[in-house]
Amino acid sequence: MGLRSDKKNTYKPRQAGGRRLTVKEEDTLLPFLYKSLEKEHSRTAVKSLLSKGQVSVNGETTTQFDTPLSPNSLVQITYGKGKVVLSHPMLKVVWEDESLIVVNKKQGLLSVSNPKVKEKTAYHLLSDYVKKTDSRNKIFILHRLEREASGLMVFAKNKGVQTQLHANWNVMVTNRSYAVAVEGRPERDTDLLTSYNSIGERQTTYITSADSGTESIMRYRLLKTNNLYSLMELTIESGHRNLIREQMESLGTPVAGDEKYGAKTNPLGRIALHANKLFFVHPVTNKEMRFEIPIPSSFITLVKK
Repeated sequence: MGLRSDKKNTYKPRQAGGRRLTVKEEDTLLPFLYKSLEKEHSRTAVKSLLSKGQVSVNGETTTQFDTPLSPNSLVQITYGKGKVVLSHPMLKVVWEDESLIVVNKKQGLLSVSNPKVKEKTAYHLLSDYVKKTDSRNKIFILHRLEREASGLMVFAKNKGVQTQLHANWNVMVTNRSYAVAVEGRPERDTDLLTSYNSIGERQTTYITSADSGTESIMRYRLLKTNNLYSLMELTIESGHRNLIREQMESLGTPVAGDEKYGAKTNPLGRIALHANKLFFVHPVTNKEMRFEIPIPSSFITLVKK
């Protein structure tokens, strides 16, 4: 979809007050640290370094013990104060650098504020998080994920990156996919859906005609079904606004738990919509970044019954 590149990020790990370790063969982070630091630190001390954000892989701080390592990866251990780590049950940092931050949002958390909720939002939590490192730091909104949905989101850390991504959204975002469990089964196993959306009196989005709405294109494919419920993957081809819930209602297969858009049942106690894939071209490095998280196990269980 254009702008893809094999260009590598150039990392500049800090050298003072720490250790630099080059990976020689495929491994995972915690076992690699145990082996590399066994003469200097106990296993408890190694776990502490990792949990406090004092370990980075190729310049990116991580606290994940199972981070995969490939030959020539550079692992940096920083002694002293580690990086601030976001700890919140509704929001997890998946990856970040100086320009962007990718998070996994749980259902029930607003992306940004509305007239009723100002502070309990992903935006507010991330703003507080980046300001702990430097009070001048800011977060900039790139897109939204509905409160009822879970999954991947990306935020910018400066205005220039936000502007560049917004101006080229449909080109630079190369894959934005959702896992969705719906009532019933679609007539076709795969199809391309084109629709136009408008906003109703109660801020409800609905599908309308081409001459009165904004175009949105998405492709779906059926992953698994028991005819009562179906698990589908929906990929947004174009359109900044997400019309998944409206499209599923128009197909006669509303999203499970989505009473607003035609669902009759709520077997999971939530709307079964999850943003599980997010690929985009990094506006600084021009490298395609790919993030994918698992489909909730409850979605999969639902279609086995």
